[in-house]
Amino acid sequence: KHLSFLPASMYTEIQREQPDGGNILTHPDYIDGNPDLIKPKKLLNPVKASKSHQELHRELLMNHKRGLGMESKPELQRVLEHRRRNQLIRQKKEEEEAKKLQSPFEKELLKRHQRLDQLEKEQEKQEDHAPEFIKVKENLRRTSTVTADEKA
Repeated sequence: KHLSFLPASMYTEIQREQPDGGNILTHPDYIDGNPDLIKPKKLLNPVKASKSHQELHRELLMNHKRGLGMESKPELQRVLEHRRRNQLIRQKKEEEEAKKLQSPFEKELLKRHQRLDQLEKEQEKQEDHAPEFIKVKENLRRTSTVTADEKA
């Protein structure tokens, strides 16, 4: 019994005429055809009234009728994946072009740098396999030569 749209005087009259009967269902007054009362109208949902929502709903219904389920990816996700794929392809092409444009001198420098890195890794491996007393002895030699040089 929410009759907030009625003026207070009419509300009190309705209350007097219709005592609260508990289980008795009350019918709205606008069915009587009382011309003094303003008939309530259902409020429009602004989201459902928007064109974009209606178009989206129509598209979803059409996809459902066609059998295109939710398992297919949304358009935005497909576009983003396509862009990522194209970007990776472009990067690979640029790297290949950069390799082609390297001069023989740069290539030789790169090879030497790789060889030096490989030799350093091998030396580290050999040092790791050496017994502990040999490592300590080498460290002592280094410190003794450093201190001898500092004295001179």
